[in-house]
Amino acid sequence: MTTVRTRIAPSPTGDPHVGTAYIALFNLCFARQHGGQFILRIEDTDQLRSSRESEQQIFDALRWLGIEWDEGPDVGGPHGPYRQSERGHIYKKYSDELVAKGHAFPCFCSAERLDQVRAEQQARKETPRYDGHCMHLSAEEAEQRIAAGESHVVRMKVPSEGVCVVPDLLRGAVEIPWDRMDMQVLMKADGLPTYFLANVVDDHLMGITHVLRGEEWLPSAPKLIKLYEYFGWEQPQLVYMPLLRNPDKSKLSKRKNPTSITFYERMGFLPEAMLNYLGRMGWSMPDEREKFSLAEMIEHFDIQRVSLGGPIFDLEKLSWLNGQWLRELPVERFAAEVQQWALNPQYLMKIAPHVQGRIETFSQLAPLAGMFFMGGVPLQASLFEHKKLQADQVRLLLQLILWKLEALRQWNKDKITAIIQQVAEHQGLKLRDVMPLIFPAITGQASSVSVLDAMEILGPDLSRFRLRQAVELLGSPSKKESKEWEKLLAELK
Repeated sequence: MTTVRTRIAPSPTGDPHVGTAYIALFNLCFARQHGGQFILRIEDTDQLRSSRESEQQIFDALRWLGIEWDEGPDVGGPHGPYRQSERGHIYKKYSDELVAKGHAFPCFCSAERLDQVRAEQQARKETPRYDGHCMHLSAEEAEQRIAAGESHVVRMKVPSEGVCVVPDLLRGAVEIPWDRMDMQVLMKADGLPTYFLANVVDDHLMGITHVLRGEEWLPSAPKLIKLYEYFGWEQPQLVYMPLLRNPDKSKLSKRKNPTSITFYERMGFLPEAMLNYLGRMGWSMPDEREKFSLAEMIEHFDIQRVSLGGPIFDLEKLSWLNGQWLRELPVERFAAEVQQWALNPQYLMKIAPHVQGRIETFSQLAPLAGMFFMGGVPLQASLFEHKKLQADQVRLLLQLILWKLEALRQWNKDKITAIIQQVAEHQGLKLRDVMPLIFPAITGQASSVSVLDAMEILGPDLSRFRLRQAVELLGSPSKKESKEWEKLLAELK
């Protein structure tokens, strides 16, 4: 009997996302329920955006939640390497095989030509897709152009008519017309694979039997199925999990909800409660109880109990559930968790140098340093009134700073200062004009300890959360403003 093997394959390009944890949890439970193995693989073929820091954050965040893997980049295993960037020679071999069999072809089309073709197709109200321009080149001509060093990608061939039947364990047979499929690029001009080729090759070589992934990948499933067919491999069983949603039913996004797992750790949520809540996303225990542990979820797990309605990720409901967990802890464990969360020596030592010179008695510590132990801070609109700036300029400045900080990967005082300075100069202002807006957003007060030091200590998650709260208090941008402001953001790149 085949051993069940599942995997999670996150990209290390940003904060560890709750959606990653959600998919990881269901893959873990499915594997454990069947006595199988769960693998972590890193999809780091996006060389510009991938980083080892982000990779480590994924490891730390999943482990904080209690999710452990049997094989992966940090624990090893018989199917390594587990980073796609270290498997380039493998993908090249399989890409060459597809070209040799006539299932793929080198494409020399420039970005300009492709843009023009798409624009013409859109003008004719057609689905934009590759027009097959290079598909009919002879092998000899293609080889000569490659030998001459001409830049090219490798594309797969796909049928232009008929339907592909996608077997989904949750939805049954899903029919998707082939005329919706583009001739997918499999190998990029830099010699690295795209998601499609790398996933199929890795899942096959790593013996993955079941692939549980987000339903946003369902429309492109025919391309994966066709690749398995081209290689002559047995495809794994497919499960397309419902997407996490904001309360307004839109796809969960950081612009409407904190999506970083680290945010919830810094806010003081218990990992057990967080995992419990993610388990309730589209799934329920047979007895419908709301509170359950990871071990209980694994014991009772049945993939058929997954509901296809988009699960709502609601911060209030999560907070309620966390409260249930907190109140049922033995008081000794409760005290230990509080200590570990923020009253530990490492965190206190970060804060101490900034408050020591500002107090005369220890009892003055709480009002001065309280904001280091809070999630959000109490905000008053009056604190953002500025003698030089109109209210809309204040909103714009805070929003631009927030957007820039959301993309900041190395979180330190110098980098934070540089971003605030850049936004200020772009708006014809000096740093000293903008800092009076940052103080109340981060500390809830007009003045405090150095706010830039405070942001470094609080970390990216709480700092961004507080800035977002300030923007919401003053008025989030309308759709029209968002478009205009995003153009300004592009000028700040």
